[in-house]
Amino acid sequence: MGSWLSKQLEPTSAHLTYVVLSLFLLCYAYFSDFIRNRLHLSEPPLALLVGIIFGPMALDVVDPESWFWQDTVTQEFARVVVCLQVFSVGLELPKAYFSRHWRSVGMLLVPVMTFSWLITAGFVHAVLRTDWSTALIISACLAPTDPVLAAAVLQESRFSARVPRRIKHMLSAESGCNDGTSFPFLYAGLLMHQGLSTGNLIKEWFTATILWQCILGLLVGLVLGHYANRALRIAERRDWIDPASFLAFYILLALLACGIGSTLGLDDFLVAFGAGTGFAWDGWFARKTREAHLPNILDLLLNSSMFVYFGAIIPWLDFVPRDITPLITPGKLVGLLVLILLFRRIPIVLLLKPLIPDIRTYREALFCGHFGPMGIGGLFLAMESRARLETGESIPLPHPPKHHPFKVAIETIWPVVCFIILGSTFVHGCSVAAISLGGHYMRDKGERAPLLAAEEEGLDGMVHEGGGGESEPSVSEDEDVSWY
Repeated sequence: MGSWLSKQLEPTSAHLTYVVLSLFLLCYAYFSDFIRNRLHLSEPPLALLVGIIFGPMALDVVDPESWFWQDTVTQEFARVVVCLQVFSVGLELPKAYFSRHWRSVGMLLVPVMTFSWLITAGFVHAVLRTDWSTALIISACLAPTDPVLAAAVLQESRFSARVPRRIKHMLSAESGCNDGTSFPFLYAGLLMHQGLSTGNLIKEWFTATILWQCILGLLVGLVLGHYANRALRIAERRDWIDPASFLAFYILLALLACGIGSTLGLDDFLVAFGAGTGFAWDGWFARKTREAHLPNILDLLLNSSMFVYFGAIIPWLDFVPRDITPLITPGKLVGLLVLILLFRRIPIVLLLKPLIPDIRTYREALFCGHFGPMGIGGLFLAMESRARLETGESIPLPHPPKHHPFKVAIETIWPVVCFIILGSTFVHGCSVAAISLGGHYMRDKGERAPLLAAEEEGLDGMVHEGGGGESEPSVSEDEDVSWY
């Protein structure tokens, strides 16, 4: 009987992964309101913890190595997840958002991000004793705010309702843009690593990265989104499209933008974000799909799956000294993480607070400086940098080569980026709970909510105009009314 039963069972790693992943998502969905609004936790840290527990270093149930896992799988999985998320950010922003808030977002994208890139590079160089070009590459991977983690913190919940909407909109817009705007920083480090002369480096960086990848990529995305919006309006007005396809149009357009960007060698994150922004510029699609909660569904399915996958592929053995990277130690990585979390964004946002119109108090500046999580976008950029170092193209080798002129840089980038993202996911993912608990116990006993950390008033030290900190009016029911 036992031998007959064993022949029927097929507990392969892939099959067990289906069970683990679906059970986790079902359990999270079942308790989602309790987890998000009572425990103040979001999906990413929980999904990451599931990936670690069931991954090769613990229970060894979810093992991507047994699926013929390669670096290209990680790269493309991360590409699709981030493209869908930045498209979603562009879609969810208020109508014509950038026409009114370009200055605030621009300050976060240029001076804040440049400071983050440079100071992180300085920490990497000082702590791990890497060369400057490698440090600049690693810091470029960690400079952007991750849209997946940012969405998990800022999407609708009891906590997010306590944050002024102009702050949430600004941080969402930043997270949608800066994965794409990190490419100039990344390629500056990569070109330095190739040893080009100053003149050739500037020429290549400006023509290939700024003009072709970034500016053209954004323009392609905006045009694609604008005309897709017009085409969908015609189809909807003439009853050519059914409700299910109307909703699917959003995901398909995001994937099209991702495909066009990657095929043309453009900055696919800017293409996807531009497409989402152009598609939703007039607020029509947002009004039509207001009750569908499409981004929340994507967060639960695709983004959580990505964090489970990341938890299973974390290179734990690379966090200790090896022959090729003798200066990487757990202690140094923890120290580097603390330095990055404290100084990567907070000081510069506090310093520039008077120049950012949407930040009105220093408490808001501290909040915006802290909530700059590093996540899936950093994984993609790390794979992109390794590919450029390994092959000179955007497609990495299946695994790092045993012998290569840039072997030290290739073997350093991935573990450092993974460790910082691991720490950022838990720190930023649990920050909401920490802020909520801290705010609860800082109140006098008579002013505390009956349930622990269940306060609903706006966060202290922030300007909550109109009762909710609104920066935009609601999307008009009349799709033809102009937006001021």
